[in-house]
Amino acid sequence: MNKVFPRIPSGCAISGIMNKKGERFSGVDIIKSIALMHDRSNGLGGGFAAYGIYPEYKDHYALHVFYDSLANRVVAEKFINEHFDVDNSGIIPTRKVKAIINQPLIWRYFVQPKKNKLSDSALSEEEYVVRCVMRVNSGYEGAYIFSSGKNMGAFKGVGYPEDIGEYYRLDEYNGYIWTAHGRFPTNTPGWWGGAHPFTLLDWSIVHNGEISSYGANARFLEMFGYKCTLQTDTEAITYMFDYLMRKQGLSLEQAVAVIAAPLWKEIDRMDDDSKELMKALRAVYGNLLMNGPFSIILSTRNGIMALNDRIKLRNMVAATKGDVLYVSSEESGIREICKDPENIWVPKGGEPVIGLLEGVSSL
Repeated sequence: MNKVFPRIPSGCAISGIMNKKGERFSGVDIIKSIALMHDRSNGLGGGFAAYGIYPEYKDHYALHVFYDSLANRVVAEKFINEHFDVDNSGIIPTRKVKAIINQPLIWRYFVQPKKNKLSDSALSEEEYVVRCVMRVNSGYEGAYIFSSGKNMGAFKGVGYPEDIGEYYRLDEYNGYIWTAHGRFPTNTPGWWGGAHPFTLLDWSIVHNGEISSYGANARFLEMFGYKCTLQTDTEAITYMFDYLMRKQGLSLEQAVAVIAAPLWKEIDRMDDDSKELMKALRAVYGNLLMNGPFSIILSTRNGIMALNDRIKLRNMVAATKGDVLYVSSEESGIREICKDPENIWVPKGGEPVIGLLEGVSSL
């Protein structure tokens, strides 16, 4: 799967829909939204993340895996079976789509960590799963776990996003959060593993832009056990949020202040307590500052957060109607599926749009 492709100048599109009451709906609308922005991608990558799609296995980690060959699957499955109790597994259902070619083997496993292995590791359950995912993705040739959360899943590949949605039969799934990405690669190859979203546990990221700080970001993350192996800057963004919020215990607002940090002149105008906090975050986590143009949608089981860079080099539009929050690269991507939103706005650069499920206080 690791192939080298020529540099191609870029665009990219992202879209997200969330029902704040947790009411589930099919993948039809998210496909319509991202399909309207067809010209922002070039057929080298499309993908979706969906939450609430596996209620019958809501307490299991759903591992979605790409394999280059049957032999690769046999070897990686041995590791999975040694470290997890696998309660169900099989090929992820797809349908034939003329535009989707050269696809890998795509498997799904509903698993729970083996109790004796977890106990012997002295790790939290989530950290155990993360380390197993990193082991497979960095140490098993031709195998890539591209989704590993509970009651959620990523579906991605090489193709336009509307074709990827058709290929994975997303009209047959129901979820309360959907995000989508149409890819136009810049510095990185167009291959199945490199399509968005990028996930770890139930974190998922779709991203439009280019992170010039990727080298510094990745080197910092690798000191803490993360393996950046997928030839794209977006992978590192997912790990940043996992590190800052799950492992370091920062709030979402603090994590945003690390990744899209206020300018120093803005920090100087803050009150003393805020100023000291911002300076401390910059001192400790400065290598996780993201430079370059970006707009992202971060999703978890509790909600979504949309964010663009401080000087707004990538566009982002948000809207609400009733219990539904919409975010998109373009207003048209929202109005295609919500004709008359009650509120619609363009967030300021570096200003997060946060949507939480009812009864939840944070992502």
